[in-house]
Amino acid sequence: MSVKQALLSGELVVGAGNIYASDALFEAGMDPRTRCDRIAAARAARLLAAVQRVLAEAIAAGGSTLKDFKDAHGTVGQYQGQARVYGREGQACQRCAGTIKRIVQGQRATYFCPGCQH
Repeated sequence: MSVKQALLSGELVVGAGNIYASDALFEAGMDPRTRCDRIAAARAARLLAAVQRVLAEAIAAGGSTLKDFKDAHGTVGQYQGQARVYGREGQACQRCAGTIKRIVQGQRATYFCPGCQH
């Protein structure tokens, strides 16, 4: 199973939806197609820290609103405006200026930078 699909499964971490999983993998410099059994402990620790950081940023931004989500106060989330790779296909990477790519994994869109994520 790929690391992106593992993050979305809910078995490893709860709350790392598609947007946050893509961004956390970018932060960790990890290719979303990497098989879970190919991840060394140091890389797994780096990914864990990235997931925690991205989820904290998302919470601070009120989550993400792509359709009609609103919190209990009627406020839309703002994280999608600061997403590093999610929804940015064809745009320049903020880190290396390469081009953000989109692939489909498990019938879900995955966004990543081939130059930064190995």
